[in-house]
Amino acid sequence: MANLDEPLHKVLGDKTAKVLAKGLDLHTVGDLLHHYPRRYAHRGELTPLSGLEDGEHVTVMAEVVKVQGRSLTRSPGYVLEITVTDGTGELKLSFFGRRGSYVPERDLAPGTRGLFAGKISTYRPRSGKPQRQLAHPQYKVVEAQSAERAAQEWADEIIPIYPSTKGLDIETLGKSIGMVLDQLQLPTDPLPPGGDPRTPAEGAGRSSLRSGPSDPIPATLLERRALIGLPEAYEGIHRPRSWDQLGRARKRLKWDEAFVLQIALARRRRAAAALPAKARPPAARGLASEFEARLPFDLTDGQRKVGDEIAADLAVAHPMHRLLQGDVGSGKTVVALRAMLQVVDGGGQAALLAPTEVLAQQHFRSIGALLGDLGRAGQIGGAEHATRVALLTGSLGAKARKAALLDVASGAAGIVVGTHALLQDHVQFADLGLVVVDEQHRFGVEQRDALRAKVTGGRPHVLVMTATPIPRTVAMTVFGDLETSVLGQLPAGRAEIRTHVVPPEKPAFLARAWERIREEAGEGRQIYIVCPRIGEREGDEGDAVDAAPADEEGRRSPLGIMELLPLLQDELLSGLRVGVLHGKLHADEKDAVMRRFTERELDVLLATTVIEVGVDVPNATVMVIMDADRFGVSQLHQLRGRVGRGSLHGLCLLVTDAEPGSKARERLDAVASTTDGFKLSRLDLEQRREGDVLGATQAGRSSSLRLLTLQKDEDVIRDAREEATALVEADPELAAHPGLAAELASLLDEDRTEFLEKT
Repeated sequence: MANLDEPLHKVLGDKTAKVLAKGLDLHTVGDLLHHYPRRYAHRGELTPLSGLEDGEHVTVMAEVVKVQGRSLTRSPGYVLEITVTDGTGELKLSFFGRRGSYVPERDLAPGTRGLFAGKISTYRPRSGKPQRQLAHPQYKVVEAQSAERAAQEWADEIIPIYPSTKGLDIETLGKSIGMVLDQLQLPTDPLPPGGDPRTPAEGAGRSSLRSGPSDPIPATLLERRALIGLPEAYEGIHRPRSWDQLGRARKRLKWDEAFVLQIALARRRRAAAALPAKARPPAARGLASEFEARLPFDLTDGQRKVGDEIAADLAVAHPMHRLLQGDVGSGKTVVALRAMLQVVDGGGQAALLAPTEVLAQQHFRSIGALLGDLGRAGQIGGAEHATRVALLTGSLGAKARKAALLDVASGAAGIVVGTHALLQDHVQFADLGLVVVDEQHRFGVEQRDALRAKVTGGRPHVLVMTATPIPRTVAMTVFGDLETSVLGQLPAGRAEIRTHVVPPEKPAFLARAWERIREEAGEGRQIYIVCPRIGEREGDEGDAVDAAPADEEGRRSPLGIMELLPLLQDELLSGLRVGVLHGKLHADEKDAVMRRFTERELDVLLATTVIEVGVDVPNATVMVIMDADRFGVSQLHQLRGRVGRGSLHGLCLLVTDAEPGSKARERLDAVASTTDGFKLSRLDLEQRREGDVLGATQAGRSSSLRLLTLQKDEDVIRDAREEATALVEADPELAAHPGLAAELASLLDEDRTEFLEKT
């Protein structure tokens, strides 16, 4: 018998182990057992041959009706052609090589039934009609139906279909998993009095695979949650005899994923709660209360509630780690400013980290305007107990930069607004108490950690803000790692934003869009037009675009603003005042263009995604996004949030060449159907996956989850969090749970452990 850490070559032999290692990166018994089927089918549900389409990856069940080989006319090669049918149609299987070299010729005699997998293509012979084929398909011979087996039972047999790879056939993978499963045994040790045979007591025969794999989940929890044992779960996931058995296996293995992750996060929360941070309780008569009293508008109930939650966190001598989720225009900046002033009242400083210079400048101006004389300490007209607001960006001149650095280091600036320039080593704070990260998905873990490191003798409080959480943030929220505050109520007077898709099959819609822009400009209103790239020269993609998933093949290059500009000026919008804004302009040029637009000296602002966040021009009413299918859900939502920021209704037009029924069109239709940021973040999650919940990957490319999905398993995650929190409180070091500690250690490799420590 082998344990889960046993190398596969000791169980399966060197040849098979090398194939599994090279093809699927599987090295141990545990790796192989956790290579779960990607889906299941019974014979009645397999793809019918009559409905196959070119380019489709399929798995079909069919019977061999003809086998023949022929020599190729243009080369000395040979092709073995096997015709199969399922009763709805025929399909040709083609194997190329040398005569007599094929195992399929021996395996697939007429009358043989088999499972065939591959990519459908069309073969066009010189004479005759085109034929669908699978070239070099993977296959698995299925035993003929025995006389005593009922036809329905045969038809309903569950067939696991595994993720595979080139050079690894279905038969090898299935046999390898079967060999490992045959060596697993259910525990044979005596049960404790009153024990459940499914949930033996901890430590009773769970030490090695000789009596079943070590079970990381406590026996009492298994019994309480009605979960089967681990060997039975492996058997049920790989060789289910019924859909009910498969369901029990999936339930158990999902619990393993959720529970171990929740243990990691519970320990992290416990460690974070023990870290020191300077408490910044609200002052009875301070800047925060004076600021609120002077506001020219009433705070919404949501803003007050969230403000109170943050104020309570800041008053505790442990670091706050809170996500502030609020739809575009919900008033997150005002809430964050109240928190920053509370820290200033407590003798500390607050840093607001913005992803772009345009946004940093916008925040600097808007905070200055909101504070008035409360933000002009040491200046003529400044209030008696005022603070100072400093701006620090990479493009500041030497004199302004030196003055800003001095204000930050001396503590004269209670609020510091900046870009990545704040992260540089020579930027020193007198007493950094709060870090506010705006649009947190634009910053990596390393960057956020660099700002935290500027605090001596403790950790700063951290508030991250976003209108559409990226998938990993949604994942961490559902998994309970972040305390979350939601602003679901828009301030009074905010107008509705209507969103429409402008599709290729209705060219009149695009013509009407240009007419609508002229009408809005004629009413004295302003318009944004956004393109995915600058387009100044070949290969210049301009500002970053949050790449939308699954680009369709064969599409033209995305439209650049410099390509569209002459068309707008000479034809489509001739006579209107058009300004250009993109990331490669000098900071002074960007600021000048934005000022002209803000002061209504421009009718149209043609821009890249540099205007994605923070830009606030209440007179702007129309947002046109060209090649909208090139943008991710989060960017589309952020971009349309630039209009409808005052009392005037906003209109967002998503111009696309994506055809009806494509994934890109489905994404755009979904964005047009709702302005709810959380709904859109879930759509993003569906398409991009969670990312590595315990690692630095933001989305889509690497996930520590195999069965668990955040969209469908929130109840499992919630219950697992409850159980994990209780266990960690009772046994923080997992001393009484060695199996769980070992599972956690394998999950938290060095990189993930470092990531958790930083975040």
